[in-house]
Amino acid sequence: MPILVITAVAAERDAVLGGSRSWRTPGPEVLAVGAGPAAAAAGTAAALARGAYDLVINAGIGGGFSGRAPVGSTVLATRVVAADLGAQTADGFVPIEELGFGTGAFDSDPGLITHVGDALRAADIPLVTGLALTVSTVTGTAARAAELAEWHPDAAVEGMEGFGVATAAAAFDVPMLELRTISNAVGPRDRAAWRIPDALRALTSAFAALEGSPTR
Repeated sequence: MPILVITAVAAERDAVLGGSRSWRTPGPEVLAVGAGPAAAAAGTAAALARGAYDLVINAGIGGGFSGRAPVGSTVLATRVVAADLGAQTADGFVPIEELGFGTGAFDSDPGLITHVGDALRAADIPLVTGLALTVSTVTGTAARAAELAEWHPDAAVEGMEGFGVATAAAAFDVPMLELRTISNAVGPRDRAAWRIPDALRALTSAFAALEGSPTR
């Protein structure tokens, strides 16, 4: 079945392609569309307007929340949430749903989560399921990380594209999954602790484990 994979940057695209080359069936179309939810939504919508797909996967690396998704693990999102889409008030953050301006979250299909999760676990991929938070500004302080964790106790990973991809996929009525491998912990920026090459290799391993059958 035709699958579209959306990444932010070329390194993530190449990691996905490296894994999907081992598939026994034709591999997905993999596009790097740029960082952030706006670029992700635009790039995904343009691709879906050009061709028919049965599934969209937002794939990449991301930050893991302490106690939920350690560095080196792979996260499969049960729900994609726009963590900073809303209004900041004196009483705290108000999500867009409470403002009455639309939705700030999309749920993943449970059947797809089960199937893809089973395939990853069968390949001994260290898998975590939970919320994927989409932000426009990457978290860089312990205070902000704690705030997000308080608002979203089930948050496992932070990225910048998932909600944009999910928004476009929903507009075209195509199922969407977000899959990220963890390169660093969400919190203070410590570049010395980042494990980007390892996370990219983990992304390749995750897609090799899927063997072209995530929609079965």
